[in-house]
Amino acid sequence: MNVSALEWGITLSVTIAILLFDVVVIGRRPHEPSKRETGIALTVYIGLAVAFGLWTLFFHGHQYGVEFFAGWLTEYSLSVDNLFIFLIIMASFKVPRVYQQQALLVGIILALIFRGIFIALGAVAIEQFSWVFYIFGAFLVYTALKLVRDSDHDDDGDNAVVRFAQKRLKFTDNWDGVKLWVKENGSRLMTPMFLVIVALGTTDLIFALDSIPAIYGLTQEPYLVFTANVFALMGLRQLYFLLGDMLKRLVYLSQGLAFVLAFIGVKLLLHALHENEVPFINGGEPVAVPEIPTLLSLGVIVVTLFITTVASLYKTRVHDVRKNDEEPESADPAPDPQTDSTR
Repeated sequence: MNVSALEWGITLSVTIAILLFDVVVIGRRPHEPSKRETGIALTVYIGLAVAFGLWTLFFHGHQYGVEFFAGWLTEYSLSVDNLFIFLIIMASFKVPRVYQQQALLVGIILALIFRGIFIALGAVAIEQFSWVFYIFGAFLVYTALKLVRDSDHDDDGDNAVVRFAQKRLKFTDNWDGVKLWVKENGSRLMTPMFLVIVALGTTDLIFALDSIPAIYGLTQEPYLVFTANVFALMGLRQLYFLLGDMLKRLVYLSQGLAFVLAFIGVKLLLHALHENEVPFINGGEPVAVPEIPTLLSLGVIVVTLFITTVASLYKTRVHDVRKNDEEPESADPAPDPQTDSTR
């Protein structure tokens, strides 16, 4: 894929401008966005991603357009799962809803920074070491198995880094807007928001480790890897408030993502065998194995996410109906003695 310096510059300028607009204009004051505000923002962000994918398809070729859409859908799905963990973190720290918007904004910016670092490292590793695809593939299969095992999302949002901070730093129980620390009686105390940001940041770091091998399993073009990740992160803050409890209804999301990651992991392993240079595998010669085309990968991702969403909504709907049916009916009113005496 031939991407000029001018195209890179325009892409970086536009994406940075959009993020700055989100930070300076939309998120300039703590508030809970309305459904109209979130709906408009999401429509714009998703429209931009689709428009960019179509532009890539027409100006860079069908193959690269398909790679972008496959990567964007995969990264968006992983970001939604990340968003579910954000919900757990907000609930566990009892973050006032009016401050959740800016906390989410910080979490998304951290996610973008971490993914940018890993995109660069991944590009260098692929350029220098072809065997890195074995590691990426095995890591994705491991991640898929871990997702299935931990699909109940029973984590309370706490982690080792948060526990370390709680033990080593002094904290106040009082919220002071989005400030990370305050001064009380001459001492600097960390606010609960500090722990929230730490929890969001470490979660972003873990998800970046998962998402970058996944996207490199669909395209090896750094430009597409970067843009797919940027567009996948746009609008997540609005999606958080728009969907709310709806996210909790996607009970099969982790299983669906596990299947997608396992599929991409197998795709990477097949690609590694096809390009093999490891001396102890087939004498360092390529192995004659079939490779999975990106168009097939896109189809598998779309079908899996569709089935996952439909099955999740059906299960939660059936569960709600059964729960309502099992609730005891209100007791019958006591008989009227006067009426009863006339019988």
